[in-house]
Amino acid sequence: MTSAATWSPQEVETVACVGAGVIGGGWAAHFLARGYTVRAWDPGDGAAERLSRLVEAAWPALTELGLADGASPDNLTVVPTLAEAVDGAGFVQESAPEALDLKRRLLADIDAVTAPGVVIASSTSGFAMTDMQVDAATPERLVVGHPFNPPYLIPLVEVVGGERTERWAVDWASDFYRHVGKSVITMDRELPGFIANRLQEALWREALHMVANGEATPEQIDTAITDGPGLRWPVQGPCLTFHLAGGEGGMAHMLDHFGPALKEPWTRLDAPELTSRLRDDMVAGCESEADGRTFLDLVSERDRGVIAVQRALRALKDGGDE
Repeated sequence: MTSAATWSPQEVETVACVGAGVIGGGWAAHFLARGYTVRAWDPGDGAAERLSRLVEAAWPALTELGLADGASPDNLTVVPTLAEAVDGAGFVQESAPEALDLKRRLLADIDAVTAPGVVIASSTSGFAMTDMQVDAATPERLVVGHPFNPPYLIPLVEVVGGERTERWAVDWASDFYRHVGKSVITMDRELPGFIANRLQEALWREALHMVANGEATPEQIDTAITDGPGLRWPVQGPCLTFHLAGGEGGMAHMLDHFGPALKEPWTRLDAPELTSRLRDDMVAGCESEADGRTFLDLVSERDRGVIAVQRALRALKDGGDE
């Protein structure tokens, strides 16, 4: 059993990407843009050509975002075997198709040929690591590193271990992802679909219900988000948004005033009981997120952000920069 990583997150120079589909290709492009040497392996026909096209398509956006010193698509090598992909790698990102049996076999195979102390992360979008690490000889180093598509553009990655994962591996992976420019949520416990997918899925299911019942069209639903709450979310998420909805009284006032609306049939989801514990947890969480910023500070921050988003969108529609 390994009790610590071989390298620190800052010492990694080579990353192995196992799987060269849309997610794996996005990861490869991201790591290349951060200046890493990337070795990739995918058993599918035409994997090398497909991966090359994905990296080529992502590179203009990555260039605009800013490349690390030495970053180049030429630092990518597609190798014929899994063992060659992980040889000398300081981190492994698995991005195989979403099939549990496949994930179990592949993670066990990766574990068998990867040097001790190297963290192995899975890009799974829904499986628990507890269910995927069952066949691995050293499951303590296996973690979930769930990205959002495309990984080279969307900064979020959710990190969580399984029942047999050791804490050092979760912490190491979180630190490494932050080092390569990711916005990291280190989850305290396993949760089907993780955090972001569950939120996204709830919105998606309600949208399907409204279309199925003739209550709204897809265009109306998209406009409702892009021209409504979606403009606020790049600046402040739904919790802080409702914190501001309570005015200077914050989340406490919002819940005390609007809490009864949870019983209204506004969605097909059953609302949780608004217990005193839930109320207090929401209030404390929003106060922590506000981090000393006053109501007026947060309003100013929100307004500046929404204006910036609207200006950027107008410039995009006009075909130029503003």
